[in-house]
Amino acid sequence: MVTNSALTEQRPIGSGFTAASTASDVLEGVDLSGKLAVVTGGYSGVGIENVRALSAAGATVVVPARRPQQAAQALSDIDRVEVASLDLADLQSVARFADSFLATGRGIDILINCAGTMAAPETRVGPGWELQFATNHLGHFALTNRLWPALVADAGARVAVYSSRGHKFSDIRWDDLDFTGGYDKWKAYGQSKTANALFALHLDRLGRASGVRAFSLNPGGVRTNLQRYVARADQVQLGWIDEDGNDLIVWKSPQAGAATAAWAVGSAMLEGMGGVYLEDCEIAPLVDPAAPDAMKYGVHPWAVDLEHAARLWTISAQLTEVDAVTR
Repeated sequence: MVTNSALTEQRPIGSGFTAASTASDVLEGVDLSGKLAVVTGGYSGVGIENVRALSAAGATVVVPARRPQQAAQALSDIDRVEVASLDLADLQSVARFADSFLATGRGIDILINCAGTMAAPETRVGPGWELQFATNHLGHFALTNRLWPALVADAGARVAVYSSRGHKFSDIRWDDLDFTGGYDKWKAYGQSKTANALFALHLDRLGRASGVRAFSLNPGGVRTNLQRYVARADQVQLGWIDEDGNDLIVWKSPQAGAATAAWAVGSAMLEGMGGVYLEDCEIAPLVDPAAPDAMKYGVHPWAVDLEHAARLWTISAQLTEVDAVTR
């Protein structure tokens, strides 16, 4: 197995922040005036807190949304925000949004790929793709590639890709990406989150010569609409709550859940770095999947494997018929 040693080392650097730090905390003193950010999923949960913090630091933020009217209402009290239509599960919608944005001639300094779905019922989109892989990974893969001219326009950009601790549920299922042999909602979610990490890893490898650095991240456990498909029995089985509904883990606030992405795209500490998986505003340690506490923290080796990342990129480019970065 080839890990991330060729790029930034996958080990903590002593950021000084904690799991309780908020997006505002990590962007304190950071001036993003004149910068443009694009944040998918930026109108609810941790996404809207990323938008709020970026705007407060001076950035203009474009929020592509599957429900643009709802997004516009949710974001109405935040300055310098633009809303556009985008459905990540529909590659034609991705193309329309990207073409419309590129037509403005503006560059992108920050891209946060936050939107996603978790533990969804078995659903097929496009040519029969499993929904979670299609939305969480392929949609963002196509979007980032189509926006590539804007990302390199100003000779430097940062990309933050939301993965999660869920990547520990599954490596990439190379022989059955779409679960045609039997659907498991948690393994499907896990595969999509591993894909997010591998995508950021290879994007950084390809993009650093053009000044584009990418990071994947675990935002931590946050109570949001993302858990809408997670039944109470599932939450008990996962160890989130007990049989009486009492919390068994410490949930982050949405503001704290947005902090690691804000750190990824705004912190001077990460200058010259990229390709690594972050959590709690820190570079996460690599953990042995067989360790007793492996599910609690850190990143599994399969999510930072360079060969796997390159292989996934090739497959994703074939599936989406988009690959602007390598051309």
